[in-house]
Amino acid sequence: MRRFYTEVLGFAVEWEPDADNVYLTSGADNLALHRWPGVPEPAAAGALDHLGLVVRRQDDVDAWADYLTGRGIALDAPPRTHRDGARSLYLSDPDGNRVQIIYHPPISARPT
Repeated sequence: MRRFYTEVLGFAVEWEPDADNVYLTSGADNLALHRWPGVPEPAAAGALDHLGLVVRRQDDVDAWADYLTGRGIALDAPPRTHRDGARSLYLSDPDGNRVQIIYHPPISARPT
């Protein structure tokens, strides 16, 4: 997971206190990864649906699609424009968490 988020999605390690915990940053967001002892139970209702990673421009979504597929990473859903003008794609991380890369007009242009 650490490698996926740093080497593929470009997060940087902010703090890694031990081998079971790592805190990542995109510069605007953070993500904490913690090793789960044993076998995790199936997700219950209300579990995380997806992580949303906001990009600045609509074309960035397509650039990410090209980059990811070029690295052999399958997309769960290719880029598409939504009725509100947002554009996004979906992929899954190595543990099966869905990740959305999204251009969303109301927030994409905000300064970080």
